[in-house]
Amino acid sequence: MKKTTRALALLAAMPLLALTACSGGGGGDADAAAAGSITYWLWDSNQQPAYQQCATDFEAANPGASIKIEQYGYDDYFQTLTTSLVGGNAPDVITNHPSFFPQLASTGQLLALDDVVESEGINFDDYQAGIPELWVGEDGDRYGMPKDWDTVATIYNAAYLTEGGLTPESLVNLDWNPEDGGTWEDTIAHLSIDKNGVRGDEAGYDPQNVEVYGLGLKSKSGIGAFGQTQWSMYALSAGWEYSDKNPFGTEFNYADDEYIDTIAWWRSLIEKGYMPSYQAASSGVGIKDAFGAGSYALVTDGSWNARSYYGFEGIDAGIAPLPTGPTGERVGVLNGLADSVLASSENPELSKKWVGYMSTEACQNVVADAAVVFPALNSSSERAREAFTAAGIDVSVYFDAVAAGSVELAPIANHWVDVLAIMEPAVESVLIFEAEPESLKEAATDVNKLFAND
Repeated sequence: MKKTTRALALLAAMPLLALTACSGGGGGDADAAAAGSITYWLWDSNQQPAYQQCATDFEAANPGASIKIEQYGYDDYFQTLTTSLVGGNAPDVITNHPSFFPQLASTGQLLALDDVVESEGINFDDYQAGIPELWVGEDGDRYGMPKDWDTVATIYNAAYLTEGGLTPESLVNLDWNPEDGGTWEDTIAHLSIDKNGVRGDEAGYDPQNVEVYGLGLKSKSGIGAFGQTQWSMYALSAGWEYSDKNPFGTEFNYADDEYIDTIAWWRSLIEKGYMPSYQAASSGVGIKDAFGAGSYALVTDGSWNARSYYGFEGIDAGIAPLPTGPTGERVGVLNGLADSVLASSENPELSKKWVGYMSTEACQNVVADAAVVFPALNSSSERAREAFTAAGIDVSVYFDAVAAGSVELAPIANHWVDVLAIMEPAVESVLIFEAEPESLKEAATDVNKLFAND
């Protein structure tokens, strides 16, 4: 079980904390609400400078207020959060993930933020469609203020395309299917090169000694249950759905043929030497660094990482659409982070005021100008696109996918921590060839048992 899963499992088992903030919510005048010091946690270091500027601007507009920003890597983020909640030294405001907020909300760790929407005069029609709704709990209360949105596309090494006689345009209309991989697998095979210079679609290719893999592999928590940047684009474009409804589904579809066949085909790329082994992808060199080192010709990754692929010396990167699937559609996951206030905050009013400010144009424009992510506010999102363009990065593919409706919302459900705990090791076992794809049906049964009494 990964560290994030262990941490959230601990959180799920924790008794409700003695919430010191309960007596501090409400009351006080506006000046008092804007005074004091709070701590805000991020997990993306690339975004920290922009949010530090937002904090500086917020403090200038609210004399007596102090925002301390702390950044933790994603792999350790929730583990550190859990430890801080148990230890009584948790932050006031956190960057939150939609798949995990129900666990925090249902255990009483988050404050509802509906009053922030009213106080800031926020109109969610002005935000990326579908993102604000991700943060409403089953009780109807809002537990996150939307900060950004993201989806997935193909990122390529332009030099490898040229060397293989391909062009960026040749990536636009590729198709995929679980039987033979379609023209998508043909392209991945052609871009794979062994240490003798033989391509993956040529006789004599050695899958055990590969110089360049046609497709990279990202190893991260959620690879079995979510697979946003790994396999979701294949399963979803084959007509698969995560669950019977979203959000708060109670029957997950991990036993469906579309899912099993997708994982089986995806694993076959490892066997054929077109994608690295799971062990290699988990060895400590991340997908971005491996791309930058010239090890991958193509990767599928999220918009939040797009700029990182353009920062490697000697690498000319570009962005192309995902392949279409058996349904004739291309589908990526649409996700979005939000800011949440922990119920243990000793200054809930200032915390809410800060969260509200981060959702406004004043802060989201600062984030937009940094050209790292796409803010949730539509006007700021367009401003971010212009900033990316000015930096020489064409991110239109991500925007086009959302505009075309070629997206599905990220899955949100109760027991998500437990879903991860079941599906992640199950899929890992398949990827390292210790289990067959059919074994995932047993894991799927265990997942649905979690919801039997809901």
